[in-house]
Amino acid sequence: MKFKSSGFTVLVEQDEDGMYIATVPDISGCYTQGKTAEQAMERVKEAIQVCLEAE
Repeated sequence: MKFKSSGFTVLVEQDEDGMYIATVPDISGCYTQGKTAEQAMERVKEAIQVCLEAE
């Protein structure tokens, strides 16, 4: 699945354990996970903020 969050493209994929991984391709090392796609999308907003602050 492909979404937009805070102006960034977010890719969400389900892994072999059933967890959803949200990755922001435009920000190196920016990703998070959740038990549902919705939870991963909520968490990715915080991950984007943390990754941008670290740069």
